[in-house]
Amino acid sequence: MDDNLHPSVREFKAFLQEHPKLVEEIRKNGRGFQEYYEKWALLGEDDQFWNQYKTSDRIKSDNRSKQGKAELMERLIQMSQNVDFDKLQKQVDNVNNTITTIQDLLGQFQSDKGTSQRPSGNDNLFSAFKD
Repeated sequence: MDDNLHPSVREFKAFLQEHPKLVEEIRKNGRGFQEYYEKWALLGEDDQFWNQYKTSDRIKSDNRSKQGKAELMERLIQMSQNVDFDKLQKQVDNVNNTITTIQDLLGQFQSDKGTSQRPSGNDNLFSAFKD
């Protein structure tokens, strides 16, 4: 039955599952889901209006997530301040030179493979050493 619903309606249903207090409020006041669906469509699900309908576990989870993101950004900034960009550039150049050398070697092996022929029947690699 959910397959016939518009994708935004399915998203709203998922939103309602995450906000059980909202469902209780709708059933208690008898306004209907349409009014809240329109608010959800206009405000978006991240608007502060919806915080009153979140469970306390959900609010704590959201706060932890925001703190974790802030800490990650702070660590990245600290790490970038400690980077010696001259050394980093030298290492990138070394890797680039290594890749170029490997590509050149592969190119030589491929060209040698295409131009060389295997000795046939009577031609022997050691024929030059015969008496």
